[in-house]
Amino acid sequence: MGLGLGENTARLRRTVGGLMASAAFALASAPAWAQDRLGQPTPGGIDLQPAASVLKRDAIFFHNAILLPIITVICLFVLALIIWIVIRYNKKANPVPARWSHNTAIEIVWTVVPVLILVGISLFSFRLLFAYHDTPPVDLTIKATGNQWNWAYEYPDQGIPEYISNVLPEAELAKRGMPHDLYRLAADEPLVVPVGKVVKVLVTGADVIHAFALPAFGLKTDAVPGRVNETWFRAEREGVFYGQCSELCGDDHAFMPIEIHVVSQAEFEKWVVSKGGSMTPKSAAPAAAPVAAPAAADAAVPAAEAGAAPAAASVGATTGVPATAPAAAPAAPAAQ
Repeated sequence: MGLGLGENTARLRRTVGGLMASAAFALASAPAWAQDRLGQPTPGGIDLQPAASVLKRDAIFFHNAILLPIITVICLFVLALIIWIVIRYNKKANPVPARWSHNTAIEIVWTVVPVLILVGISLFSFRLLFAYHDTPPVDLTIKATGNQWNWAYEYPDQGIPEYISNVLPEAELAKRGMPHDLYRLAADEPLVVPVGKVVKVLVTGADVIHAFALPAFGLKTDAVPGRVNETWFRAEREGVFYGQCSELCGDDHAFMPIEIHVVSQAEFEKWVVSKGGSMTPKSAAPAAAPVAAPAAADAAVPAAEAGAAPAAASVGATTGVPATAPAAAPAAPAAQ
């Protein structure tokens, strides 16, 4: 029995040592496989995507510095209460249960304290909501329409008509040398915006409710048919950023990626020209053409009247009737 016990002890030690070594290796290698990726999900990541706009940076601060500490403290406090109650008021430690039903002081505390916590959270929450609502002066406007199952984009100020953005096929990823992680994230016709500019996005839906969501910019706006919602962002760095429709919208909901390329102003202008648009706003010159037509018609009326006057004068000279327009009007009933 002594040998069996020693063998079991040694086996247990080896098992524990192996588990500790595995845990140490996992912790040591965690930064390698969970390194945050910019603009796309991180395999094995546990944090929010890195911020690429001021709105997302404020949202990360609200989550990490306000909500997370409060949630952690509340969870630890409740856990401590449960442990204390289990130990203090179990049947062995407390064979005779108390017969009181409530405690006024405790009830006041657990009512007032949560209210104060919610009020404190609301101060930061409303500040963030106002930042989303109060759009700065806009440099670029884009209309995004959700369809089953793709996105349609339009640049009204640049005269770029609506074009469709579909998911990039899996086979196309390999042809372009892109990693397979981008499948269902990459699109064949991405959005292109200049860096550092305020971009307003008008979001609507063509059939059912979709959602325009891009985590790196902190965007998530519902695309509702018959309604136009508005959001904005200002990209702080160049790069490629990915999002998806985040509202369950049908069979191919997972095939509605959103891809945004943030480029320099010069590259953006080249892209606008390649799409048949122009950086010069549409002028009011075409609107002046309909106005000129009535003016020409008005000018033609005096000319016609001037041409009719000599004809009437010649008639008066042969008939002896004064050449006046009112004199010609009563002649019509006489002819009848």
